Amino acid sequence: MVTFVDQVQLHLQAGRGGNGCVSVRREKFKPLAGPDGGAGGNGGTIVLVADPQVTTLLEYHRRPHRTAENGAYGAGDYRAGAHGTDLELRVPVGTVVKDTEGEVLIDLTEPGTRFVVAEGGLGGLGNHALASQKRKAPGFALLGTDGWAGDVTLELKTIADVAFVGLPSAGKSSLIAAMSAARPKIADYPFTTLHPNLGVVEVGEHRFTVADVPGLIEGASEGKGLGLDFLRHVERCSALLHVLDCATLEPGRDPLTDLEVIKKELAAYEVPEGQVPLLERPQLVALNKIDVPEARELAQFVRADLEAMGYRVFEISTASREGLRELGFALAEVVETARDKAIAETERLERIVLTPKAVDRQAGFRVVTEGGSYGTLFRILGQKPERWVQQTDFRNDEAVGYLADRLQKLGIEDALVKAGAVSGSTVIIGPGSGVVFDWEPSLTSAAEVQVGVRGSDDRFDGPARRTNKERRSDYYELMDAKAAAREQLEQERKAGMWESDE
Repeated sequence: MVTFVDQVQLHLQAGRGGNGCVSVRREKFKPLAGPDGGAGGNGGTIVLVADPQVTTLLEYHRRPHRTAENGAYGAGDYRAGAHGTDLELRVPVGTVVKDTEGEVLIDLTEPGTRFVVAEGGLGGLGNHALASQKRKAPGFALLGTDGWAGDVTLELKTIADVAFVGLPSAGKSSLIAAMSAARPKIADYPFTTLHPNLGVVEVGEHRFTVADVPGLIEGASEGKGLGLDFLRHVERCSALLHVLDCATLEPGRDPLTDLEVIKKELAAYEVPEGQVPLLERPQLVALNKIDVPEARELAQFVRADLEAMGYRVFEISTASREGLRELGFALAEVVETARDKAIAETERLERIVLTPKAVDRQAGFRVVTEGGSYGTLFRILGQKPERWVQQTDFRNDEAVGYLADRLQKLGIEDALVKAGAVSGSTVIIGPGSGVVFDWEPSLTSAAEVQVGVRGSDDRFDGPARRTNKERRSDYYELMDAKAAAREQLEQERKAGMWESDE
């Protein structure tokens, strides 16, 4: 049995970037010939792709957890780590992507549209890339950053030109089967259709798509039954066709009463901002099942009332195919008018130019003062400081000193002073728990965390060997000190301060 799923929640984890490598090149007669550690690879990115061949979100309902590949670590001899493979998730055209707060991230209405929903982490630089004139042999490398992790909601809204709406068993599935090549499930009991069916109708030179929306019931706009799920698929349609059953035997039902029930539910459903309300869109009426004599009489009886309301009315029979050709041309006319109107509105819209931000403009940060039971603390929030903290190996003193230098160049120390921070103030970098430390203004020189001189590496310093002159001078100083000590002892003995045992 095929299940139709039109709303799922995905749990995504993009790939983590690989760590950079700390390595020293070794050559003949040059055991320490310089750093040659390569950078780590970037983590894999998760991309949503609108694919016309995909019609349901069932695959993601069964497997909602998706993880991209991590980047590989860098290696010596300047070898960079491999990038993680991007993960492409193919979704139906018409899928709306929302975040956890319900905000729309993108509407995938065009086939082939690609959207990066989870960006992979950056690979860390190796010590070769960190070398400079002042830091010729870095003894550290940068760590890879985490990829984006979080939840998104995928919501499918069927894209069709015309939506067939009506109460259960009105004959919508039979109508779409008669007008197109679609073969939906058809049976003589209510709620046969449990999900929208799409069909392509060709009438003359016209070609358009129709959607068989499952039967509506009273209270559908309030969530009764599966009404909200059904009505969602009417949002994108440019026209509506009310399919009314003229052969129903249920007491209290007739075409006019059924139409009022449908209109009430369509009017109560709130479409997204910027879209035309459902009842303000072009609407036609199809009086179905006129192959039954009593139904034909009823259709002729109510036709005048429906036309007085402003509807174009068509008497049809899906069994004998009577009236389907006229209905097809009428629907094609409405669709072409809606398409021309949409093209005209698109031409009037001002062209949007997307300009990427300059690299130096993305270095912003802000200092937020927070109060707590343990006093005031200062939180640093910003893309670069937070990323730098992730890239730092806090077990390496030189790496911590490098982080201090980067933060100082960014102007964070001046910002902390302006915010009122003093020596010993608690500073947190990043949201949540972040990285906590007691701030000292002298940290900008990295004196507290740097073991050696900045730009140097003790491993490359040879043993300190004294010259002959230095050794001779040290020897004379030692002999003079011993002679002075013997003379002082002799003077103390003659003065009677102590006696010899001999």
